[in-house]
Amino acid sequence: MTEQRLGADRLGAELGERATLVQFSTAFCQPCRATRRTLSEVAEMIEGVGHVEIDAEERLDLVREIGIVRTPTVLVLDGTGRIVVRAAGQPRRADVIAALGRAV
Repeated sequence: MTEQRLGADRLGAELGERATLVQFSTAFCQPCRATRRTLSEVAEMIEGVGHVEIDAEERLDLVREIGIVRTPTVLVLDGTGRIVVRAAGQPRRADVIAALGRAV
């Protein structure tokens, strides 16, 4: 499998300086709301980390290209936009922080 990278042009938002948490959500997804809170809190706690939420229904092109099959799905990107961690489902804060350790 080739290395996947996502830049600001593809995400529609700027990347974090050190890492970016990318969340794919849908409007009626209850776990997506809790995931949004968790990722926002972690991004605020750790300098240089950004959080981008993408509406999966509005960005079907990107969803298909990356192979997103459920929401929430979280991608952890390093500072260059390389996908270093991918996880589906509602993450725990500790897991998000551990995943960021692989990206920074």
